Amino acid sequence: MKTFVLMAGGTGGHLFPAMALAQELRRRGHAIHLMTDHRVASYGQDFPADRTHIVPAATPSISNPIKFAQAGFTILGGIGVAVAKLRNIAPDAVIGFGGYPTFPPMIAARILGIPGILHEANVVLGRANKALIRFADVLATGFETVKFAETLKIERVVTGNPVRDRVRTLAGTPYPALSADGPVRILVFGGSQGARVFADLVPPAVAGLPEDLRHRLVIAQQCRPEDLDRVADAYRQARVNVELAPFFADLPDRLAGTHLVISRSGASTIADLTAIGRPAILVPLPGSLDADQKNNALVVEAAGGGWIAEQATLSPQSLGTRLATLLSDPATLQNAAAAARTLGQPRSVEKLADLAERLAGQGH
Repeated sequence: MKTFVLMAGGTGGHLFPAMALAQELRRRGHAIHLMTDHRVASYGQDFPADRTHIVPAATPSISNPIKFAQAGFTILGGIGVAVAKLRNIAPDAVIGFGGYPTFPPMIAARILGIPGILHEANVVLGRANKALIRFADVLATGFETVKFAETLKIERVVTGNPVRDRVRTLAGTPYPALSADGPVRILVFGGSQGARVFADLVPPAVAGLPEDLRHRLVIAQQCRPEDLDRVADAYRQARVNVELAPFFADLPDRLAGTHLVISRSGASTIADLTAIGRPAILVPLPGSLDADQKNNALVVEAAGGGWIAEQATLSPQSLGTRLATLLSDPATLQNAAAAARTLGQPRSVEKLADLAERLAGQGH
């Protein structure tokens, strides 16, 4: 048995692939610890770790010297905390999944001589991972080509993006049948910022659809608590069957049963969509320095598995037009589902677990 410390930012995008690896490593009989930040409370209740350790972390703000200095002190303190925790745990290897909360423990691992893997889930190397490369032994990537990683002097292994056990179980589930008068299931989700934008855009887009199509819709939509009432009212007025919730714990099952997804295009979302094989209208999170979500979505669109809709130019009218076109053409949706599945890598977690075991064997 080996002991592994997984390190991840406290959001679903970082925690879900870490959770997938933790599930696989535990199946192989290893001990698992998680190091993350306080946000884990929202996503990580079911994380299969022997223990979860909260380590102080901060995101440096280059534009604000005072905040930059404060973040530096927080990170230094976090490194000290992580060194003490890692000495006590004595792991055989560590695996970082990105986000600034991986900064202190990854640096601490290098100080202690513990071998480490960095996993980059996106088509573009993230800023935190870019800065942490010098402290890692191997870079594992979700995609064959990763921008900014081509010239790095570090071992690179393409593992794909790990998906959780439930997603793997559902991989290859046939696309639900679409009849001329049967229900059409739409799933809408996408983090806190995605939830806000979709709460503004999707209900009026749906309300503008032809009545016969509108009455066939069965929509499940993630929605911020403060938006639930107004979104519910909008759907009620449009006479649309809808289920709203701040978070869907059974998201993989809902994905498998849906005909069309409207979502952001974070790496974990793309991994789940392509593993199960469902078509999606992808609305990349705008404003990212590296446009990582847009680059992720471009891969899916190029394969024919989905359609990019830029938030800056997206309106209820344009979204409604896209929905009317897609929902009246079952063959296009079925073909896109099949194309999305060609990108899926449901067995990527085994590749990453094999790599972790190899590194752990080298380290001790």
